[in-house]
Amino acid sequence: MNLAQLRAFVAVLDDGSFSGAAATLGISQSAVSHTIAALERTLGHPVLIRQGGVRATAFGAEIAAHARAAVRAAAAIGMLAAQRDGRPTGSVKLAAPPTVCQGLMPGLLARWRDELPGVDVALFEGEDDEVADWLAGHTVDLAVVVDPPPGPGHVLAQDAFHAVLRRDHPLAGEPAVGVADLQDDPFLLSRGGCERHVREAHRLGGVAFTPTHRVRELGTLFAMIRAGIGVSIVPGLAAAMLDPRLVLVPLRPVLARRLVLRGPLDRPWHPAVTALVEHAAV
Repeated sequence: MNLAQLRAFVAVLDDGSFSGAAATLGISQSAVSHTIAALERTLGHPVLIRQGGVRATAFGAEIAAHARAAVRAAAAIGMLAAQRDGRPTGSVKLAAPPTVCQGLMPGLLARWRDELPGVDVALFEGEDDEVADWLAGHTVDLAVVVDPPPGPGHVLAQDAFHAVLRRDHPLAGEPAVGVADLQDDPFLLSRGGCERHVREAHRLGGVAFTPTHRVRELGTLFAMIRAGIGVSIVPGLAAAMLDPRLVLVPLRPVLARRLVLRGPLDRPWHPAVTALVEHAAV
């Protein structure tokens, strides 16, 4: 058993496919397959089920945490060696919600690329709960989490919620609107628009939460609003995803989510993770 085999195993679990793992590792899909086969021969047990989608066997699930720990430890040793020279290096997996990926990450990734050229950041997009679970489960090394409990990290933004309307909507020119003002239109909800906060906005506005349509993707939500099907409430960072036919109007009373960039709470951060957080705070 060697580190390359464990890296391949972890990559297949994280990417959900041999092709995805190959892209992550920068090797061919055939090389990933042969490396996993070698690991299974060494251990004497299959670690992956290859039919109906790739997933861990029962034995593979047992060793997954140990494999991740070995891969993390090897990466940490390399990063510590580089840090002694004052040059953080390594690969970091970062997860963030869709609106953060659209509204904040492009500028932040560009800054990190210029200021920390030795650190390679791979971005993963997920819903709020998914991102938190990935960080807690060590699937990613760094995440932008929404309204976390107190702890280490850097607050990237206080992101206020807005009503999203067609540009020709009667309320589109108002300086602010309350949830009650939106009651003349069907209300549309996207999971990508932070359902917990949208429910809270309705509670603060004294309005029953009864969405007419529920969709998963913000892109679908915006398409429905453009078609005149209804209105919605989304975080302000969603502005990066809008086209000129839609507008955001500030919500009254103000409701905001706190976006925090942080590493895991249950283990020391890799030096590259610490460097990314520190440079985000500059």
